[in-house]
Amino acid sequence: MASKCHQAMEDNTQRETALKEELNKKVKEQKIVVDELSNLKKNRRVYVQQSNSNIFFLAEKGETLNACKKSLDRMKKDYQDM
Repeated sequence: MASKCHQAMEDNTQRETALKEELNKKVKEQKIVVDELSNLKKNRRVYVQQSNSNIFFLAEKGETLNACKKSLDRMKKDYQDM
């Protein structure tokens, strides 16, 4: 019985670690996106991918940058809460 409980705790810890690593990877990717958008020239076009498809739509650079920053902030908060 104690062995099963210990095994369940180990499995749970491993899942939490994997989730934390995945979220950390996404945070790093999002930082890169924000940096890239911040360094674009004013006349550059920005396209946003439609979710769950291969369709891209022309978007406003400022709006896209703000959305990416908000997403990054949420991810950082979630990572700290773990």
